[in-house]
Amino acid sequence: MKPPVTLSRPNIEVKARGWLTASIMLATIMQVLDTTIANVALPHMAASLGATQEEITWVLTSYIVASAIATPLTGWVADRIGRRMVFAGAIAGFVAFSILCGLSTSLEEMVLFRIFQGFFGAVLIPLAQAVLLDINPRERIGQAMAIYGAGIMVGPIIGPTLGGYLTEVFNWRYVFFINIPVGLLALGGVLAFMPQQETRRRRFDLFGFAALAIAVGSLQMAFDRGQAVDWFQSAEIWLYTGLVLSGLWVFVIHCMTADTPFIDLRMFQDRNFVMGLIFIFVIGMTMFSGLALLPPLLQRLMGYPVIETGLVMAPRGVGTMLSMIVVGRLVGLFDLRVLIFFGLGLTSVSLYMMSGFDLQMNANPIMMTGVMQGFGLGFVFVPLSTLAFATISTDLRGDATSMFSLVRNVGSGVGISLVTTVLARMNSVNHEDMAASLTAAAPQVRMQFPQLLTGDPLSVTMIDGLVAQQAAMISYLDNFLLLLILTVAVLPIALFLRRPKTPINGSHDPAVME
Repeated sequence: MKPPVTLSRPNIEVKARGWLTASIMLATIMQVLDTTIANVALPHMAASLGATQEEITWVLTSYIVASAIATPLTGWVADRIGRRMVFAGAIAGFVAFSILCGLSTSLEEMVLFRIFQGFFGAVLIPLAQAVLLDINPRERIGQAMAIYGAGIMVGPIIGPTLGGYLTEVFNWRYVFFINIPVGLLALGGVLAFMPQQETRRRRFDLFGFAALAIAVGSLQMAFDRGQAVDWFQSAEIWLYTGLVLSGLWVFVIHCMTADTPFIDLRMFQDRNFVMGLIFIFVIGMTMFSGLALLPPLLQRLMGYPVIETGLVMAPRGVGTMLSMIVVGRLVGLFDLRVLIFFGLGLTSVSLYMMSGFDLQMNANPIMMTGVMQGFGLGFVFVPLSTLAFATISTDLRGDATSMFSLVRNVGSGVGISLVTTVLARMNSVNHEDMAASLTAAAPQVRMQFPQLLTGDPLSVTMIDGLVAQQAAMISYLDNFLLLLILTVAVLPIALFLRRPKTPINGSHDPAVME
């Protein structure tokens, strides 16, 4: 029998680090899968629950908003109750409400159960990262973050593929029932292998939590609802904006003056952690925005069926898995900033290639750029997570991992809303510009579209459809170009990151940085 592994806190021991890692990663993958697995099943849910296409999006929105609000609670709850109890309770609650989601008979039931599912699932991601940081010595942190990153990044990528398969072969309810076996395995592993942790009493700062919850929830609602209500042309968005600004202002002032604030602001004194937050915000935007753009592009414009869409996107996950295997072994050999530059560079090249997509191409360019982008993002995520927490004090880790997850989630929400808005706006602009050029006096019209000169209604409708298709495709390319600009713009921030001069074996004290 192998000797127990001592954690960063001397009173905690782990008898089977490998089994515990597998258990918490099962829980992590289960949670992140649910951010995308339900997307392809929404039309089937709408028909079954008697909801409109606009109403059924609350199945996604309710989960995202609940997760965003609950994520900052993780540090306080874990310190107060203990990570083992919180982790086990969160898995059990997530599985229970997954079952209820699958049994829902109305939209109201579904939204209510998704709120609770998001609430329980919110603590799994930051807690998984905190546990992995604690059960691994400093020289193994890179490999631990590679395992963590694999779950975080591959889960959302395979979600549409798995969701499409379950929906087509069984029905939409199985996108929730799939959580039952996964969750039970994870729960058994956590109860068997996660050690008890010494708790510490922290007074619950209700005022601070309320201010942050209002700000985060309002921000998420503003981005979710913005496109539907025409953004700042609507009083609803102005209300959300006011709540965001006032909530953040009250929260910051309160945390600076309170004796026991809800979030310890000392974490923001660490330069690496702050730079890491900026990076992970942009990564959240680019990663999830690409995942949101490709399925409708493939299905609506290129005619791919649901299952084939998932298969074409699957190589992106393969690229991420490969990069996680490689980068976990490289973090101790290379300057982590070099790995980040390489990853962002490869991601930028893939986005540049995606900005040249066309409707006549086959699936090969999509799969190739997917592999490149997945590989590149893997090279960014692992070194970034390693550097971001390199100098964070152990007692701040719970709050820091919660904040890291929160910023990543907010970044993904902002990114999806941004590309959705750009897609809609540019589609209108492109369609108008292209239609304006189709006049009787234009030489290309006389040569290629002589039907327009006769005014035949059927021909006009057919040509308008072609114009709409081309305008939509150009709008997708505009979005890929926008994501390219955002990725390149964040590159200089890597220069502000500092790396440990030497690893401190088995220690979690702040490393000497350069």
